[in-house]
Amino acid sequence: MKKIIMLIAVLVFTVSFAQAQARDYNTGIGLRGGWDYGLTIKHFIGNDTALEGIIATRWKGYYVTGLFEIHKDAFDMDRLNWFYGLGGHIGFWDGDNVKWADDKKSYQVIGIDGILGLEWSLREIPFSISIDWKPTYNLSGYSGFWGDQGALSIRYIF
Repeated sequence: MKKIIMLIAVLVFTVSFAQAQARDYNTGIGLRGGWDYGLTIKHFIGNDTALEGIIATRWKGYYVTGLFEIHKDAFDMDRLNWFYGLGGHIGFWDGDNVKWADDKKSYQVIGIDGILGLEWSLREIPFSISIDWKPTYNLSGYSGFWGDQGALSIRYIF
């Protein structure tokens, strides 16, 4: 039974890796800068699907976001893709450092995220450049819609 499970795991990994090879890269790690800034990692789990993780800071607090993204060719240009997706986030802020805090208490938020962007992976050097808009809705903590998150990301790809 263990051998069968191991064989299935190897086959799933091989198929996933082969599908990801059809994309311009498998994994990219880099910097994200905009109203918030931090680190980003994107890994393709299929030919047109990727998972992206973001660790970022804003208002002297921080948040972690996980996204599922779908990539499509853009403008019939080689290595240029537009993407969209959904995910979630959790964040922590000290109320003394944010203008929107009502009573200067600390905030922990949990919410949902969308993302819409454009990504170009360079052929000559192993980097990708993307620009995106990432609206969020906090479900708990300081709840409400935040439509001002967007960023430029530069990733080393391999």
